[in-house]
Amino acid sequence: MQSEVVASRSADPSSPRGSRTGNPGGSGSGNGTPPVDAVSLAIIEQLQEDGRRPYAAIGKAVGLSEAAVRQRVQKLLDQGVMQIVAVTDPLTVGFRRQAMVGITVEGDLDPVADALTAMPEAEYVVMTAGSYDLLAEIVCEDDDHLLEVINKRIRALPGVRSTESFVYLKLKKQTYMWGTR
Repeated sequence: MQSEVVASRSADPSSPRGSRTGNPGGSGSGNGTPPVDAVSLAIIEQLQEDGRRPYAAIGKAVGLSEAAVRQRVQKLLDQGVMQIVAVTDPLTVGFRRQAMVGITVEGDLDPVADALTAMPEAEYVVMTAGSYDLLAEIVCEDDDHLLEVINKRIRALPGVRSTESFVYLKLKKQTYMWGTR
């Protein structure tokens, strides 16, 4: 298990599972989140390398005092710009089945997206342009659990016209370093 900072422009810090939604990066996106300056990006980068790095070491690397780094980190957390989380390989903690589910919706996307977001199995939900209206990354204990989520819960949502599932066979890369690119 490694600890990483998940930088997210519109993360919901109150979400128990964390959120990876939004526009990552260094400038304001018009969603109420203020722009992130170069020093804050440098702090985020330091935390992405080691989420447990001491504030004094971060301060030395970015040219601030330990107290100033502590204040900046707290502000970034409070604003929902980033989260400091433990990132795991789902297979090693009992989640044997992952899938990306493409969802086509009739009518307004928001109610379906909100319902998906509320599902604990949904790790990632995005509205898209293209073949699907929504994409949801689903993490389940096994195939039966995945079938129940897709067949009984996602397909049962009002407005869902169709789904297509892309079952993950092997996790080759999982990183959240995009927050400072």
